[in-house]
Amino acid sequence: MLAVIAAHLCAAILAPALVSAWGRRALAILASAPASALAYALARTGDALGGASAVESLTWIDGLDLTIRMRMDALSWVMTLIVGGVGALVLVYASRYFTDSSHGLRRFAAVFTAFAGAMLGIVQVDHTIGLYIFWEATSILSFLLIGHHFDRRPARIAARQALLVTTSGALAMFSGFVILAHVPAGSYRLSDLAAGGLDPSDPRVLVGALLVLAGAFSKSALVPSHFWLPGAMAAPTPVSAYLHAAAMVKAGVYLVARLTPGLAAIPAWSPVVVAVGTATMLLGGWRALKQHDLKLVLAYGTVSQLGLITAAVGHGSAGAMAAGLTMLIAHSFFKSTLFLTVGAIESATGTRDWRRLSGLGRRRPVLAAAAGLAAASMAGLPPTTGYLGKEAMIAALVDASGAPWAGRGADAVLLVLLVAGSILTAAYSWRAWWGAFGVRDVADEDRVSSCRATPWPMQAVIVVLSLGAAIGLAPGPLETILAPAWATMPGHAHLAWWSGPLPALVTAAILAVAAALAAAAPRVEDLQRATTLPIAAVDLYAWSLRELELLAARMTRLTQRGSLPWDLSVIFTVLVVLTAGSLIASRPASPDLTWADSPIQLLIGLVVLVAAVETVRSRRRLRAVVALGGVGLGVAALYASQGAPDLALTQVVVEAVSVIVFVLVLRRLPRFFSDRPLASSRWLKLALAVAVGLGVVVAGLVASSARVHDPVSSIMPNEALAFGEGENIVNVILVDIRAWDTVGELSVLLVIATGVASLIYVRSRSGPIDKAPLSPGGHRAGEPTPSTPGEPGERGLVRRARRASFLNGALALPAQERSVVLEVAAHLLFPTMIVVSIWLLLIGHNNPGGGFAGGVVAGLAFVVRYLAGGRHELGEAMPIPPGRILGLGLFTVGAAALAPLALSNSVLQSTPVDLDLGPLGHLHFTTAMVLDVGVYILVVGLVLDLISATGAQIDRQSARPDHEANARGALR
Repeated sequence: MLAVIAAHLCAAILAPALVSAWGRRALAILASAPASALAYALARTGDALGGASAVESLTWIDGLDLTIRMRMDALSWVMTLIVGGVGALVLVYASRYFTDSSHGLRRFAAVFTAFAGAMLGIVQVDHTIGLYIFWEATSILSFLLIGHHFDRRPARIAARQALLVTTSGALAMFSGFVILAHVPAGSYRLSDLAAGGLDPSDPRVLVGALLVLAGAFSKSALVPSHFWLPGAMAAPTPVSAYLHAAAMVKAGVYLVARLTPGLAAIPAWSPVVVAVGTATMLLGGWRALKQHDLKLVLAYGTVSQLGLITAAVGHGSAGAMAAGLTMLIAHSFFKSTLFLTVGAIESATGTRDWRRLSGLGRRRPVLAAAAGLAAASMAGLPPTTGYLGKEAMIAALVDASGAPWAGRGADAVLLVLLVAGSILTAAYSWRAWWGAFGVRDVADEDRVSSCRATPWPMQAVIVVLSLGAAIGLAPGPLETILAPAWATMPGHAHLAWWSGPLPALVTAAILAVAAALAAAAPRVEDLQRATTLPIAAVDLYAWSLRELELLAARMTRLTQRGSLPWDLSVIFTVLVVLTAGSLIASRPASPDLTWADSPIQLLIGLVVLVAAVETVRSRRRLRAVVALGGVGLGVAALYASQGAPDLALTQVVVEAVSVIVFVLVLRRLPRFFSDRPLASSRWLKLALAVAVGLGVVVAGLVASSARVHDPVSSIMPNEALAFGEGENIVNVILVDIRAWDTVGELSVLLVIATGVASLIYVRSRSGPIDKAPLSPGGHRAGEPTPSTPGEPGERGLVRRARRASFLNGALALPAQERSVVLEVAAHLLFPTMIVVSIWLLLIGHNNPGGGFAGGVVAGLAFVVRYLAGGRHELGEAMPIPPGRILGLGLFTVGAAALAPLALSNSVLQSTPVDLDLGPLGHLHFTTAMVLDVGVYILVVGLVLDLISATGAQIDRQSARPDHEANARGALR
């Protein structure tokens, strides 16, 4: 099971490349992924027929004893057949539905295949949190599929609507899962919940069950969230046929069917499911009778059918469960057949409005026959599969269902509602088929004049799916397969063509009234227009969304006025109030205070205090930056005085980069801060600053004094050496003990670099923007060639360029902007700093240093070259774009994370490697060294990206010729 899901993931990753190579034919190749699920399910047929379950386990977090179990029993076996079989056929259909020039075909192929894999996860996983993960994955992927035509506003609105509705319900479902797992006899396993054992009288169980139902109802488009499904018809037809007929909308039905055997004992479970399901059935069926868009007829019909199936599987009796599962199978086949038929009609005629179609059945007899068989199953005509399920439901209610909550009266009411819903179903089934293929009078100006040929693969898929209506010809084997799903439920279940004279009379009455209703279709449409409700669910959704946005805008205007001092004041005020409130409520004991370990620390603290005061008092921006740098260096000195040279080194190099970036940004601003008179607000800000400082200090002292156990740091020296193979505890923590955190933080660093650069760049970042093309003479293209005293201008520059092997970019600068001191310093410092950075990288596992510190030092080396030679020199020094360096660093980190697997260890586990190099000696290192190298590369790319954005790109954007000279002068 896990391998099949992994195959879908691999296929989704390869899908864009396959489509690029083979065009739309790649979709047929990708059909092998869902076909593998079909093959796997067929291979497990013996287990399914015998009532056995195939179980696989995946250890997720060993320390938390968190294991994801995959389980295939009869119900999941049926769902896997549907998800895999229909998915494969729909992909084959899509390979001819789309053209090679179709917009977004590569994206469609990848997302559709990934969706099929996520849907398989839903029906096979036996863990509620695992189910929630796959559930949300289908929501996100369906959002992308529904919004496939993102250049069309209806598609964007429908995609957002589906995402908001289904994910809102999923959050409620997640809360319900957590509640049901932590009540007495609760569990995170679906099989345990389905087995029963929960206390029905426990109010927490009731709340948890209703929250789970909220998620199931929103996913399967039941009232009041039914409106998102018709809107989702903006998606391409293959998406509608799969997501909205066979797969995603079945997730909620599947969840209700899975949990009903165990949760039906809860008093509100079955009544709520039946009430919501029947209301949805009637509403969807009634709305379907006034639609002229064939796809909308089927969409509202889907809503109606989902309501009926959900009510059946959640009824709480064996007979209703048998009927519901049979109708679920029938619906997957007949509705996907009809959706694909509508897609073929639209491709051939260019319209889905049945008022413009006439006589299409004569020109497309194969499509008409296949669609007729599917429509017969949808209407419940014997002996189709749809009839078999409907007959079983009628028989269960006529003969007393046996559900604990439902007596004769409840069964009778439900039977009346079922009859009404079945009449509507049969009526809109005729409307859908006759609207597509019937003969009617159509005005010449509205009639579709042309009808293109339908490719045979599309017709073949439709015919194969329509044969699902013939499953009802074998009620005995079908009952044998599905029997384990209702084995523990009360009542009697039996699937048969003949259930007695009374059910037969009810079926005949349904079909007769439905025929009369279909014949009176115009009057029904007039009645619906006359009785339209003043407000609909979709209007309530739009209103609530609009009001939420207005409320958010009002709150934003109130709390975020576009003023940085105001925003910070709000944040700090909340921090002070929460911290002070917690301290007052807990009344902690007085902490033990140690003011300093040595007099030097008091002196350093005094220097930091003076630098902090100078920072806030400075009127010059650059002076404030220098003073702020003094605060950082003072903190580094405190680290060093406490015996933490690694932290001190990191603080020093980071402070250096921070000061440079500050200066590069501030050079575009006025030299002085705004000169405002002393106002009362300054005293308030001073009081707030003092309160924040005291609050942080007091909270830190209280937290450090509240320790009741030995600190974990006491065991780290031995652990770092024994398991991390390193003596530098800080480095081992980063690359081994907390390596997952490091990988996540590196990803955040990359995102930050991209975000900062995106705020500054106004054009593509595809190339090294800071490396300008130089003419053979070394000057910038398009500028006059400067001359050199004593030599003709061009010839002299050529000779100088040939002699130069370092700082070639400086030749592009005017002579008055160059600094001999900086150029000589760059000659000396650059190679030295590069060597020091590599040295810090190599010794970092056992001594102060590491990839981060080494990478920052290397980045500072390139900063030195930028200061000496300008933006062109930065491009000369590093011709590789910073974005690619960032990507290489993250790729190296990923390789280092997976490297231990080749040595039979866990991901990111430090693994020693010993190499005998012969005359060169013995080499010993750990795989964590590769991770450190990745950190080094990524940090170098980060610094280069920041300097390129805040330095070189701003230089390029500057309109003043002397801007670069002023900037470098400020830095000097």
